[in-house]
Amino acid sequence: MKSIKNIEIKEGEKIFLRVDYNVPLKEGKVADDTRIKRTLPTIEYLLERKPILILCSHLGRPKGKVVPELSLKPVAERLSEILNKEVHFSEEIVGENVIKKINSLKPGEIILLENIRFHPGETKDDEEFAKELRKLADTYVNDAFGACHRKHTSVHS
Repeated sequence: MKSIKNIEIKEGEKIFLRVDYNVPLKEGKVADDTRIKRTLPTIEYLLERKPILILCSHLGRPKGKVVPELSLKPVAERLSEILNKEVHFSEEIVGENVIKKINSLKPGEIILLENIRFHPGETKDDEEFAKELRKLADTYVNDAFGACHRKHTSVHS
């Protein structure tokens, strides 16, 4: 099995890290951060190598529509608290604005994209959406074991 420990990660390299932050929220806050904490070994390993880290996850089943209650913004805030490090947040998933935000980051910085399932292409294993995601990073890492069985764009294409 391939592992991030088997590849060379260069400083400033853009890493797209698919995580599973499908966590319960209560009153706009993360109610249980277990899934967030499970990703810490991977995140910390990567951050030691100073890439630009682009995190991607889903939350709930918004069916390709923006559902404000399923935003990952509270997750970015909780991850920032856990890491004691700023976690930038993008309200968009793909497109020129996201690319600009990513390109403005310095090595060792993190950005969490908005809920991947807000995009209708995610649950359809959409090749055009996959092409847009590929524009964001140099390397893809899947740390979302709980979502691996799904034929969704961010874990399959």
